[in-house]
Amino acid sequence: MKVLVCDPIDEEGINMLKEKGFVVDYKPSITAQELKSVVSDYDALLVRSRTKVTKEIIEAGKNLKAIGRAGVGLDNIDLEAAKAKGIKVVNAPESLTQSVVELVIGFMIALSRYMCRADKTMKEGKWLKTEFLGHELKGKTLGVVGFGRIGKGVAKVAQTLGMKILVYDVISVDQKTLMEYDAKQVSLEEVLKGSDFITIHVPGGPQTYHLIDLPKLKLMKPNAFIINTSRGNVIKEEDLVYALKNKLIAGAALDVFEVEPPTNKELLSLDNVILTPHIGGETVEAQRLAATLTVSRLIEALGQ
Repeated sequence: MKVLVCDPIDEEGINMLKEKGFVVDYKPSITAQELKSVVSDYDALLVRSRTKVTKEIIEAGKNLKAIGRAGVGLDNIDLEAAKAKGIKVVNAPESLTQSVVELVIGFMIALSRYMCRADKTMKEGKWLKTEFLGHELKGKTLGVVGFGRIGKGVAKVAQTLGMKILVYDVISVDQKTLMEYDAKQVSLEEVLKGSDFITIHVPGGPQTYHLIDLPKLKLMKPNAFIINTSRGNVIKEEDLVYALKNKLIAGAALDVFEVEPPTNKELLSLDNVILTPHIGGETVEAQRLAATLTVSRLIEALGQ
C-alpha cells in the first residue's frame, strides 16, 4: 500500500509506516493541483492543516481507503465526500491538548503582566517600570468558552493558580465534572460579563462563526482580556479591532485568524494584542504525539 504524506510530519510517524511495509512518499509542500494529479496512485493520505482534502481531491483518489489528519480539527477534509466513498478518516484530537493549554496560560500571564510591551520598550532603550503595573491571576475569574479537552486542561491549571472558573458550553456539563474543576456553568453572556480572562475552545463551523462579535465584546469588562486559540472566524476580527482600539476591553491574544497569514493591518499594528502564527500545537512533543497516534489509527483503518 502507498501513503502520501502531504504536510510536515514527525519522522517517528513516517518510520512507523515504513516498518509496517507501506511505501511512503513524503511531499510536504505539495500543491492542490499536484495532489489532484497524483492522488489516484495512493491508498491513503496523511495531512496536517495546510493541505485541503476537498471533494475534488477525494473523487480523484480512485484508490483512497483512508485519510489521516495529524492533529485535532477535521475542517480541512470534506467528511461527507469521504463518507460517500467509504473512505475512513482518522485524527488525534488529544495530541495537542497540553501544548495548547500551556500556550493559553502563557498568554494569560503575558497579558496580565504586559510582558510583550515591556520587552519591546526595553529593546527601544526605555525603562518604563511604573507604566507596566500588572495583575496577579490569583482571585481573577476565567471564562472558558467550550469545555472539551483543552478547555478542561486550561481550567485545571487556572484552578491551581487560584482562579475562579466560569464555563459556557452548548452541552450541559455534569455536576460531578463541574465540582472537580470548582466551576460554574452559565450562559455565554454571563461568561462575558463576569470574567477577567476569556479563553475560547470551540470547533469551527456555521454554529460558531462570529460567535464573538461587537455586541458580545461590549458585554466584557473594560479591564478584561480575550484569548483565541481555536478557529479564527469564531471572533469577528473587525469588531475585535474596534473593541481594542476603543479600549472596550483591555487586550487580546490570538493564535488563529480569519485569514492566515493575517492581512488586517489595523490588527497587526495594535499594542494591546499578542499575535502568534498558529503555534498552539507547535511543540516537539505535540507533533510527535500527533504523528504517532494518527499513524497508528491510519494503519488500523487500512487493516494492517
